[in-house]
Amino acid sequence: MTVTSTPEPDDQHLQRNLSNRHIQLIAIGGAIGTGLFMGSGKTISLAGPSIIFVYMIIGFMLFFVMRAMGELLLSNLNYKSFIDFSADLLGPWAGYFTGWTYWFCWVVTGIADVVAIAAYTQFWFPDLPQWIPALSCVALLLSLNLVTVKMFGEMEFWFALIKIVAILGLVATGLYMVITGFQSPSGSTAQLANLWNDDGMFPHGLMGFFAGFQIAVFAFVGIELVGTTAAEAKDPERTLPRAINSIPIRIIVFYVLALIAIMAVTPWRDVVPGKSPFVELFVLAGLPAAASIINFVVLTSAASSANSGVFSTSRMLFGLAQEGDAPKAFEKLSRRAVPANGLFFSCACLLLGAVLIYLVPNVIEAFTLVTTVSAVLFMFVWTLILLSYLKYRSQRPALHQTSIYKMPGGRFMCYVCLVFFAAILVLLSLEADTRSALVVTPIWFLLLAVTYQFVRSKRQPRAAMDR
Repeated sequence: MTVTSTPEPDDQHLQRNLSNRHIQLIAIGGAIGTGLFMGSGKTISLAGPSIIFVYMIIGFMLFFVMRAMGELLLSNLNYKSFIDFSADLLGPWAGYFTGWTYWFCWVVTGIADVVAIAAYTQFWFPDLPQWIPALSCVALLLSLNLVTVKMFGEMEFWFALIKIVAILGLVATGLYMVITGFQSPSGSTAQLANLWNDDGMFPHGLMGFFAGFQIAVFAFVGIELVGTTAAEAKDPERTLPRAINSIPIRIIVFYVLALIAIMAVTPWRDVVPGKSPFVELFVLAGLPAAASIINFVVLTSAASSANSGVFSTSRMLFGLAQEGDAPKAFEKLSRRAVPANGLFFSCACLLLGAVLIYLVPNVIEAFTLVTTVSAVLFMFVWTLILLSYLKYRSQRPALHQTSIYKMPGGRFMCYVCLVFFAAILVLLSLEADTRSALVVTPIWFLLLAVTYQFVRSKRQPRAAMDR
């Protein structure tokens, strides 16, 4: 009798259970974040109609970062995420810094999402304490992510689908209002001329234009999420290129057209910085029922982003534990091949969002503080992806020559993107509300540098014994 071996329940391998439709919608959902729905009101008030160019420039740059990541991930299918290729190409320190920073990125982003969810529930329940929906959201996401990775894929599929339908509906509604010359209760007429007839496209000058970059950068965090799904994608050589190549179309449809629709119907000076312009557009148009639906959409968007954070942080902890950079407890998988310990730990950290709401009652102030920290940390991760690509080009030219998915622009675009990120840091130092967050961020890297020395000292004796 032939005995076939079956994997143990705690088999230390992530399962490739994410299909093409999961990967495509995860990629789209990652590119439509809370920053667009919650933060675009503030960016419009800062930059006016020129915010359209801000989103286009950031999207253009990040497309090349994603192409660099795509070529690296497909150059070696043993790479499970960008932690692996950064550690392989730049050294163990890079894997340690990338993994833990990305984990912290999503914890901070998840806290921002929890803050946003608390704000959105105020639309229906103005008297409800804001920490209650924050706590409920974290508990729901934890329970769903503990099931299977396919459950995460299904949740993200439907979350992303809701966002896509809503934005397409908003664009179509805005177009209809412009064509029919819709008059809002405030007396303004829906027309494309609203984009330039009030002090032009740059009403606050170049400084206002530059000020729009901070929260706009945060709107794109998660665009690299498709890189953390590589280990659980059924056919990465087909699905990753398709997901990355569709980024420019997504940016034009979901950012540019949506913002044009908002500012054509609602003159930019009427956009309230502390509220979601997606909701406010329908309120001003006298459609409160539609506003309630859109509020539900932006709430699910925040939940989607938090869901992505819960998924990706648990996978980062799993990868770090496998390399000896995190406690071994995070390496253990549940019977459903899910890193449960990492999920519990990350969700516990997300509860800090409820604490932040208590300490900083002003939601938009708390949101700005958290999103700036998150944007800086994500730019660090994107920078290490580019540095890994430069190292790959110099050390492994043969792999690049045989690559089926070469990055356009190569080294030159890497340097352009690096200069762009440096310029963003300078811009963040110019505004008081973003400067404070920029000042405290180096504390995280100092903490990593100290803890890495400890981790390295533990590694060396083990390596010596192995030899």
